Amino acid sequence: MELTTARFLCPVSFPPNLSFPPYSSPGRPAVPLAVVAAAAAAAAASDSDDSHHPRRPSLAQALQSETLKTLEWSSVCRQLSSFASTSMGLVATRDADVPIGETPAASRRLLDQTAAAVLAAESRRWDLSGIEDVSAVVESARKGELLTIGEICAVRRMLSAARKVGEELEATAVAGGRDSFGRYAPLLKILYDCDFCTDLQRKIEYCIDCNLSIILDRASEDLEIIRSERKSNMEKLDSLLKEVSAHVFRAGGIDKPLITTRRSRLCVGIRASHRYLLSDGVVLSVSSSGATYFMEPKEAVELNNMEVRLSNAEREEEIAILSLLTSEIADAGIQIKHILDRVLEIDLAFARASHAQWIDGVCPTLSSDHSDGSCDAEAVRLVDIENIRHPLLLEPSLGHSTDVAASNSMDFANVNNSRRGLSSRDNSGVSSDFPVPVDMKIEQGTKVVVISGPNTGGKTASMKTLGLAALMSKAGMYLPAKGSPRIPWFDLILADIGDHQSLEQNLSTFSGHISRICKILDVASAESLVLIDEIGSGTDPSEGVALSASILQYLKNRIHLAVVTTHYADLTLLKKKDAQFENAAMEFSLQTLEPTYRILWGSTGDSNALNIAKSIGFDGEIIERAKQWVERLRPERQQERKGLLYQSLLEERDRLKAQAEKAASLHVEVMNLYQEILHEAEDIDNRLKALMAKEMHHAQEERKATEMQIQAVVEEFENNLEDASPDQLNSLVRKCESSIASILEAHQPSELDFPDRSDDALFVPQYGEQVHVKGLGNKLATVVEETGDDDTVLVQFGKVRVRVNKNDVRAVANSRRSRASSSIPQLRRKSQNNNEELQNQVEGNKDEGSLYGPLLQTSKNTVDLRGMRVEEAALELDMAISSRGSYSVIFIIHGMGTGAVKERVLEILKNHPRVAKYEQESPLNYGCTVAYIN
Repeated sequence: MELTTARFLCPVSFPPNLSFPPYSSPGRPAVPLAVVAAAAAAAAASDSDDSHHPRRPSLAQALQSETLKTLEWSSVCRQLSSFASTSMGLVATRDADVPIGETPAASRRLLDQTAAAVLAAESRRWDLSGIEDVSAVVESARKGELLTIGEICAVRRMLSAARKVGEELEATAVAGGRDSFGRYAPLLKILYDCDFCTDLQRKIEYCIDCNLSIILDRASEDLEIIRSERKSNMEKLDSLLKEVSAHVFRAGGIDKPLITTRRSRLCVGIRASHRYLLSDGVVLSVSSSGATYFMEPKEAVELNNMEVRLSNAEREEEIAILSLLTSEIADAGIQIKHILDRVLEIDLAFARASHAQWIDGVCPTLSSDHSDGSCDAEAVRLVDIENIRHPLLLEPSLGHSTDVAASNSMDFANVNNSRRGLSSRDNSGVSSDFPVPVDMKIEQGTKVVVISGPNTGGKTASMKTLGLAALMSKAGMYLPAKGSPRIPWFDLILADIGDHQSLEQNLSTFSGHISRICKILDVASAESLVLIDEIGSGTDPSEGVALSASILQYLKNRIHLAVVTTHYADLTLLKKKDAQFENAAMEFSLQTLEPTYRILWGSTGDSNALNIAKSIGFDGEIIERAKQWVERLRPERQQERKGLLYQSLLEERDRLKAQAEKAASLHVEVMNLYQEILHEAEDIDNRLKALMAKEMHHAQEERKATEMQIQAVVEEFENNLEDASPDQLNSLVRKCESSIASILEAHQPSELDFPDRSDDALFVPQYGEQVHVKGLGNKLATVVEETGDDDTVLVQFGKVRVRVNKNDVRAVANSRRSRASSSIPQLRRKSQNNNEELQNQVEGNKDEGSLYGPLLQTSKNTVDLRGMRVEEAALELDMAISSRGSYSVIFIIHGMGTGAVKERVLEILKNHPRVAKYEQESPLNYGCTVAYIN
């Protein structure tokens, strides 16, 4: 039989009486199309501003993505994924790819859809799991790949299920009456403009039986003819083979009649010994033993040939039908993709509704500059949210959302009732108060909110809760709050929360924070929300306060709202100068010494670090000493000390000014006298002038030589100080002091020598007493070390310490001669025991300064740890201690900052075996600790 090319006759082969159900099923009232059209037009008008929304810069997108990660938005979306019905909704929520309104109108539309879904969920349970994601199938069709019967049927099922959802939504809306129809309109608008490709559905149903996964005969005329002829040919072939097989059986050629297929041809089985029965037949195959032949009778050859031709023709015709259906699906790819997007939108709306039921949420009201401008009582507050809880902290008290979503047999009312029962009590039956609900009350006109309070008091959690509330509102989600929450719509939510320290990028904690805040300042707009945790921390407190205040002043004029947390009390004073600032404090119970996690708006809070440390179990002596330090470091006390220091500087300036004026007056008198003498001595020989010039030059050279000698002695002392042993240290110091004294004495004019005074022979200088020193030109100096075994005494003149002979020291007039004379035996005894005391009092003795040498800070005995991370500073300090010689001193500059480096330094000094003792910074020298090394 000659076959023509198969043609797809489906478009013209439908029976004339074939009918399809309308969009509204029979017996169900049709939806007023005018109402749906009006709703769709309103949606288009409300979304018109979406198309004109500017594309966000890449930096803003990156910061927004980091903020979503910081606020744990993906975890909230995973809560939502438990309530998604379709695979598309599950993927979107698990990947945190849920829609977030890019404009106030878009966010309000999402909230309206959620409200409509909540209303629809009250009447019945909605399950969209029958709607399959066929986007991959459509993409394959568009690439020209041949679809299978199963894939084509999946497209038909999706179109049918999506259409059914639309019909059921319409029926539910109509059943509620005309007044409630508008409340369902946000959901109806989603599917209103969808083309469900009814022609494509009809073609697939007409050509394929999706229950049996076969192509029907009616798919094309050629297929019907081919299958009819193949059936008739098979009947003839089967009848012929049955006759031949029976004949062979009767002749003993086989144990029982056998008809089988070999090489795609029907044949009969026969013993090899009886092959003669089918002498004209064709052997197609032989059994493995060779005892049985499979032969095709001569009469069946043509019938088998016809079967092969018809089978191939049928396969080609089926492929042609699948190809044309694939082409139809590819042509409808845009409409199918649009339907899938709309179904995903509906699925997410019902997921948000189920999530709202689960958390017992309420619908927020979004306010923006484009709102209706109503002046109701709620509008007096920029943010007005009552009893809101963090959705992630709320989950343990509600039970896992997957457990609730898995209760398919329960309706939403029962799920909500069971959820309420679970949230009100814990496993022991006792009412659970965690998480503690907080109130967000921010007045209109407020631009910056400064939250202070204790550590672990909930500042960061409250700030994150506000950020999540803004995000959930933008995404159309209900809030776990009470009443009628009101919150502005923010175009960007930018957060700096957590430690952004990075070893790869060489960023310290402070650098990481400042870098991120700098980026936030670049992208924030007049409609942005900025959240900053512990602003200005990680550096010197005074600079941190100054920088933080400047940042907040900059932010208030450029953003919608900023919320920051801090421990700096000075930032809470900004409210007194600017009404755009607002204070809030985390409540702390002084009775229980525990935070209550509630926000006190308009108040300022203390860090309560000492109370918290006391409750943890710190030693009372530590707490008391810390309180004394706090009193000294109070801002008002600091200001008072600054005032006293400033007054002292003013007095010193006035004193120096008076001395300068006196010196200027003397200079004028001297110059006048000089001019007079010069005038009188004009006739003196020029040789006298030359002699005077020579002597002056000699004096200057001698002065310079003296300075260089002293400088050389000091440098030699510094170079040898580090490598000197404890036994050599005292001799080295005395050698240096004696050298300086000898240099000064050698260059002292003889006329300044003291006259002999026999009455000073018994004078013994004592510690702290002022004396005249012969080597210093009869200047006053202070005794800093009493007379030793070598009859020398250490005196200090200005900043220079010099060891001089006791005979070169003269008492100041009216000094206490009698007491000095009586103290000679006692001082001698003390001098004899000096070396023994130095050896026995190495640890904890305040008078061991002579053992460690002079307490002079140089570049070689100073370790600067400022700007380092804690572990880096610990390693640097340990290396510095290990490299120091015995009985040496180290000046450790750690700064103030957050105190982390300082705490680590004190811990190392306390536990290091080579550290004899250490002295912390004084009130006039903050940020430096002195360590004495064994």
